[in-house]
Amino acid sequence: MSVAALFPSRLRFGDWLETTAAWLLALLWIAPLAYAFWAAFHPSEYSTRFDLTAPLTLTNFTDALSQAPFARYMVNTFLLVTMLLAAQFILCTLAAFAFARFEFWGRDAAFALVLVQLMITPEILIVENYATLAGVGLIDTILGIGLPYMASAFGIFLLRQAFKTTPRELEEAARVEGCGWFGVLWRIYIPIAKPTYLAYGLVSVSHHWNNFLWPLVVTNSVETRPLTVGLAIFGAPESGVDWSIISAATLLSVSPLLIAFLLFQRQFIQSFMHAGIK
Repeated sequence: MSVAALFPSRLRFGDWLETTAAWLLALLWIAPLAYAFWAAFHPSEYSTRFDLTAPLTLTNFTDALSQAPFARYMVNTFLLVTMLLAAQFILCTLAAFAFARFEFWGRDAAFALVLVQLMITPEILIVENYATLAGVGLIDTILGIGLPYMASAFGIFLLRQAFKTTPRELEEAARVEGCGWFGVLWRIYIPIAKPTYLAYGLVSVSHHWNNFLWPLVVTNSVETRPLTVGLAIFGAPESGVDWSIISAATLLSVSPLLIAFLLFQRQFIQSFMHAGIK
């Protein structure tokens, strides 16, 4: 006799409790975003009270764009995440391929050091990274913001695991056909690991799009400031707090990621499932 037959009421209660908890967590997660939408599309006097008859307006968005250079912040952020993603794909691919398919002295020790990096939070290295960038003249540059993150331990680990699951027979067949190591990597390993690349790319873009502390430390001007820092300065109390305009600015900041998720949510979920990210 099954467990469900023995304890039907207990299982039904457990399912109900799990569903209720999931809905509560979903509501808690979406509540700030729902408020931001409400405040952004309504006049300031309705930002703290809910009224179905309140008029809609787009003035908050025009005010936000006129009061701060959000277009420039958006360009800076786009350049930053694009540069970082390209560099991470190249460096992580080469390192992961070496760890997965080559035998060399010190390989295990070097990979252990990579794993140790996963346990070190970037905030611990802020002082050393700042001193290094100051020494090479990269303070207040987009390259300076991204340089400490280009060699990603998480990316190396993730791609190494994907490469190790690739059948050796495919590699041997490509070698017989005359492919060199770069040809094998480009024609065999990278295509098979596409779901892993997509999953890692999503994690990397979302993380660096929302990164705040390091860009705040290393940037001093509008020309290099990303969205997160620009939004924090725009919403500072000394600048005056208008929740409707701040909410509009917040939506401008998160809208690219939000639109991308809504358009490609199926691909997002499938990529995480294939890559084994839970």
